[in-house]
Amino acid sequence: MSLSLWLAFFIAAWAISFSPGPGAIAVMSASLNHGFARGCFATFGLILGFWTQLVVVAVGLGAVIATSALAFAIVKWLGVAYLVYLGIRQWRAPPIALPTGDSSAPPMPRRRIVFEAWLLNAVNPKGTAFMLAVMPQFLTAGEPLLPQYLVIGATLAFTDLVVNILYAALAARLLGVLRTAARRRAINRVFGSLFVVLGILLATFKRA
Repeated sequence: MSLSLWLAFFIAAWAISFSPGPGAIAVMSASLNHGFARGCFATFGLILGFWTQLVVVAVGLGAVIATSALAFAIVKWLGVAYLVYLGIRQWRAPPIALPTGDSSAPPMPRRRIVFEAWLLNAVNPKGTAFMLAVMPQFLTAGEPLLPQYLVIGATLAFTDLVVNILYAALAARLLGVLRTAARRRAINRVFGSLFVVLGILLATFKRA
């Protein structure tokens, strides 16, 4: 991959990372519920998730999902079900914890936060379709593919890390103004609704 081609991808990666989606909502939700540090753990899980997608595409399984209606449908509806589950769970959750420790629920374990964020990206067929459509535009024919995929993965990881840490920090700062349980419960329901809406949008996504 030439420097000019990488710079073009670097710019595209920032646009991809800043685009609002399930990942940004998951990071902000984790940060609001459990603090900035756990929002960063969610970011790590998301990065692992799209790395999983990249590996799937690199080994050719992405092409199978894209061409097989059954395989695509299975992965798609798993993603829809998971988003709706997250939305319902968030809607029904007790008021989010404040930094002072005023919490009606214990913090979620870090491993679970990482796993759920990984799963959110790893089972998203829209991510596979995106990589199948976009990644080839930034690959140089005739050069080894593995180093190019590593550069793409590292670039996306960097931009996603920076952007989602900003989302986590922003969400954590909001805790200071959420003084009442009613307001904190309302935030839970906003994020829960967003997860469900994203699940519905994913359900409408069709194969090209």
